[in-house]
Amino acid sequence: MRGDNGVFDVEVDGERIFSRHEAGRFPEEREILEALRKRSEAGS
Repeated sequence: MRGDNGVFDVEVDGERIFSRHEAGRFPEEREILEALRKRSEAGS
């Protein structure tokens, strides 16, 4: 199974919070945590 140019999207409840394809790189852990925090605050 080839791993080149694979898709790596992070989604929460159907909402994409990070796309490797769009960013051209893998996310930093802090980016994911920050996106989750903001999403949680917006829903409160």
